[in-house]
Amino acid sequence: MSSPRGKKPHDVPTRRAFLRGLGVTIVAAPVLAACGDGDFRPLYGPTASGEHLQDVLAKVDIAPIPSRVGQRIRNELIFNNTGGREAPKPAYRLEIVIREGINSTLVTKEGEAYSQVYNVEAGYQLINIKQKSVALQGSSHARAAFERYQSIYSNVRAREDAEVRVAKTIADELKVRLAAYLSRAA
Repeated sequence: MSSPRGKKPHDVPTRRAFLRGLGVTIVAAPVLAACGDGDFRPLYGPTASGEHLQDVLAKVDIAPIPSRVGQRIRNELIFNNTGGREAPKPAYRLEIVIREGINSTLVTKEGEAYSQVYNVEAGYQLINIKQKSVALQGSSHARAAFERYQSIYSNVRAREDAEVRVAKTIADELKVRLAAYLSRAA
């Protein structure tokens, strides 16, 4: 069966889809060409030296960090970098200093807080062991809110949960920053 113009009814949407795809290709071509001919590389692909990024990350020694939250951050980073395997001889050393704080929110007229926010700022330096120089430095911030209850145990448990969330957030962010730097390092 044909339409009044002699075309099949399903031809029109097919042409529109083709033209739409062609338009997207024409618009995307300059953007993709701007990525360069080798400078653009996936973050977790081979590094500039040809090693796998996970093997390079495993060569980062994480210095001990004071406090319970510091230890959680260190443990997360070690596991993220090595995947639970034994670490090879280090080529870099990551030193982290943290600053912790708690802000009260939703304070009643009597001065009791119904909620608090646990804050951590982590300053870090990645040191190249061979060159004995700072290769990368910066800071990372994380926050986690938790509720306050009548039970002391509940308050302690809520704060510990916030500490775990903050430690994981900082460790994940630092892993991405290290990966971004180490993927380009020769």
